[in-house]
Amino acid sequence: MIDAVRSLGIAARFVSGYLHIPDDDKGYVGGGNTHAWAQVYLPGPGWVDFDPSNGIVGNRDLIRVAVVRDPHQATPLHGTWTGIPSDFLGMKVEVAVTSEAAAPERAKAVSRH
Repeated sequence: MIDAVRSLGIAARFVSGYLHIPDDDKGYVGGGNTHAWAQVYLPGPGWVDFDPSNGIVGNRDLIRVAVVRDPHQATPLHGTWTGIPSDFLGMKVEVAVTSEAAAPERAKAVSRH
């Protein structure tokens, strides 16, 4: 998608992050793992998120972690490992999503401590 948009002379970039699947599950795919989508620069609104996997336009339920020109620049994890094949390799990522309406209340609660 990014290359197709760029071939039309429109700026586009790669976004890596997570997909929030709310309690009213909308049938999204890709939740619980890292997720990727595109941003396209449109005159007026600016950078707009497009997730072709889930038909999402705009950033609702998309949690951005990295925004880059090329996907190779957004590797979520990298490094080396030395060990034996029976060693346990695992990782769990949890993302807590709060609404903007709840954010001021949380800031008040934090400032009281």
